[in-house]
Amino acid sequence: MAVNEIDKLIQLLGRLPGLGPRSARRAVLYLMKRRDQLMVPLAQAMQAAAEKIRACSECGNLDAQDPCAVCRDPERDSHVICVVEDVGDLWALERTSAFKGRYHVLGGTLSALDGRGPEQLNLDRLVRRVQEQGVDEVILALSATVDGQTTAHYIAEKLRAHGVAVTRLAHGVPVGGELDYLDDGTLTAALNARK
Repeated sequence: MAVNEIDKLIQLLGRLPGLGPRSARRAVLYLMKRRDQLMVPLAQAMQAAAEKIRACSECGNLDAQDPCAVCRDPERDSHVICVVEDVGDLWALERTSAFKGRYHVLGGTLSALDGRGPEQLNLDRLVRRVQEQGVDEVILALSATVDGQTTAHYIAEKLRAHGVAVTRLAHGVPVGGELDYLDDGTLTAALNARK
C-alpha cells in the first residue's frame, strides 16, 4: 500500500523526540488546518535552515555563519573553553547567560557499548585549540553518567601535559531540591563536592 503525503508527514514527525504517532497526527492535523499561517512558513523556514545552517568549524555550534556568533563575539573570554556533549547542552548553558567564554562540542561521549571511541569525538580539535589559542582553563560540562564521567576523565588525562587547568561542573543537590527526594548518587556527589 502506498504511503500518501499525510501519512509520510505523520511518520516523519513521529520520529522527533517527544512525539509519538498520536502526537504527530495531532500536529499534522493542526498544521493542515493552518496551512497558510503556519505550515507553509514552517516548511520555508525548515528549507532555509537545511540549506544554511552548518556546524561551526571552530567549536561545533550550529549557525548560518562560520565561525558561529559565539566564536565571533569579541566580548567572550578566549582563554576559557567549556566542553559539552552536544549543541543542546551549549544552548542550555547559553540560556543562563552565566558563561562568557568559548565552547567546544564533542559530539557525544565515549561509550564502549555504542562503539564510540575517541576517534568519533572532536577531541583532536579540542587539543589543537588548547595548544594554539592560549587556553588557561577547560571546563568539562558533561553529564553525570558513567559515559560522561569516563569522557571527562579521558579528556583531563589528555590535557594534563598541556598545562591547562581542567575543572568540572559541580554535581549534587539542585537549587530548590529536597534531600528526601534525591537519589543516593546525587547525595554522595553533593557531600563529596561540598564547599
